[in-house]
Amino acid sequence: MARILVIDDEAPIRRTLKEILEYEKYQISVAADGREGLELIENEKFDLILCDIKMPRIDGLEVLKKALEITDSPIVMISGHGNIDTAVESIKLGAFDFITKPLDLNRLLITIRNAMDKSRLITETRVLKKKVSQKYEMVGDSAEMHQIKLLIEKVAPTNARVLITGENGTGKELVAHWLHQKSERSSSPFIEVNCAAIPSELIESELFGHEKGSFTSAIKQRKGDFEQAHGGTIFLDEIGDMSLSAQAKVLRALQENKITRIGGEKEIPIDVRVIAATNKNLKEEITQGRFREDLYHRISVIPIHVPPLRERKDDIELLAKYFLELFAQENGKPLIPINIEALEALKAMPWTGNIRELKNVMERLSILCEGGIKKECIDNYVKPLIHF
Repeated sequence: MARILVIDDEAPIRRTLKEILEYEKYQISVAADGREGLELIENEKFDLILCDIKMPRIDGLEVLKKALEITDSPIVMISGHGNIDTAVESIKLGAFDFITKPLDLNRLLITIRNAMDKSRLITETRVLKKKVSQKYEMVGDSAEMHQIKLLIEKVAPTNARVLITGENGTGKELVAHWLHQKSERSSSPFIEVNCAAIPSELIESELFGHEKGSFTSAIKQRKGDFEQAHGGTIFLDEIGDMSLSAQAKVLRALQENKITRIGGEKEIPIDVRVIAATNKNLKEEITQGRFREDLYHRISVIPIHVPPLRERKDDIELLAKYFLELFAQENGKPLIPINIEALEALKAMPWTGNIRELKNVMERLSILCEGGIKKECIDNYVKPLIHF
């Protein structure tokens, strides 16, 4: 049930609003003046606040200013002395709406519903942001992770191209996301391209787009990933798997800051920061003729190597506990404890799949070891699968 706070110095108004809104299935709290209202706002959570303007001790506009410092609940101002200037001032200060006395019941209820919709959106946005930040959180306290974080802080604000190297599952994608989030391009698009997952005959269309009719299945014009990332960042994951033909076009795009759609003649200017990642040794790929040396030098202005988990075992305990907390939150269950012997057993494992493998293992243990994770759990549910 949604909670509404009514702040008004007139007892009949408080009583009437309480009766009407409780009939509409809202839970109502009341305050006789601004000071009492602010105390309630500090100590309780409300979905909406209705606040009178003309009140003793603290007037409504002052309550509005102070309330917005401690809550993000929408605030609707009410006044029997309403005028345009007061309404404009309250909206400028951050009020959701302004309505005048005598109150029009239909207008009041519509305003409340609209404000509740805003409140729900704020809550949903906060939850989504929390989920996103958790998804891309960089967990680790080892010397290697400190060095990577320091490098990100230095490099992110620039437009320098970055090449991230490391084995599968080490967290190269996380580094790319943090480089974007900490850059001046953070409010612009971040476009991910998995070069290994796209067939070689389609990669150029994916990156640069195509015109209608340029090939059999091109039934309409399509903007490519470079064009969609304009003003932001394009992340070329597993760039070592890109065909030589596509490499040549990417090189041209980086040299000229222009692209041409397949089947098109018009050159389209682009402003894109390129971050690339690979699990391959590109210098060996160059020697074998599978990767262009000139492209390598273009994309590796700043190289960042993400070490495998077996080389930063100090992070295993932090990561294991982080994943257990994450699974507990996602499933709405109590946090499962893990003892020291189990953690030591995890540290002794090879982790060929790196952080991705550790995450899967912790999810498995959180499901199968309800009473707490002990060394026997590792012996029973993890090691047999590793030696399989």
